[in-house]
Amino acid sequence: MERFENTRQPDWDWWGKLWPTPGETLRQLGLSSGDSFVEIGCGNGYFALPAARIVEPAPVYAVDIEESLLSELEALSAHQGIENIVPICGDVRSLTDLLPEAVDVALIANTFHGVDDPGALTREVVAALADDGRFVVINWRPLPRETTTVDGEPRGPPTERRLSVTACRELIEDASDTTLTEWVDIEPYHYALVFEK
Repeated sequence: MERFENTRQPDWDWWGKLWPTPGETLRQLGLSSGDSFVEIGCGNGYFALPAARIVEPAPVYAVDIEESLLSELEALSAHQGIENIVPICGDVRSLTDLLPEAVDVALIANTFHGVDDPGALTREVVAALADDGRFVVINWRPLPRETTTVDGEPRGPPTERRLSVTACRELIEDASDTTLTEWVDIEPYHYALVFEK
């Protein structure tokens, strides 16, 4: 999967050790009832599932290129009785073609560092946002990989692929007509930036 280098889907146990309360993280980032939402590279739904509970009855568009992960997400949402998730299999570089409507919030978590053309992706995401929509990027802090451990093992992208807050902000603001409105530290190893259209 060349366009998303150095990324792979962690299992639920790993996610739970890193983010035991993903819904609280989303609320901290401003997600609220009624927000239409898209997660870019949703995997099997660690953020999409709690997002659906927060925003219902608004839709959560869960976009990924891997059909097997979307199948897992569909099974989990059915098991949990969640009805407002819309799985979409496709390349996020064509996000505006994939979504049936503009959305209030777009999230990309833990994969922006691996995008081959972050400027082009940013422009596509911003084009998919409603007026005053928000683009939320969660990144690993620019710490040496050997210091970001989960269960005693180094995790996350290689050190040289990690983006500082300044570098991420410049990439997004240079590529789009957005403004950084919030910067949130997410313990233990991440930060989030919220940009408004």
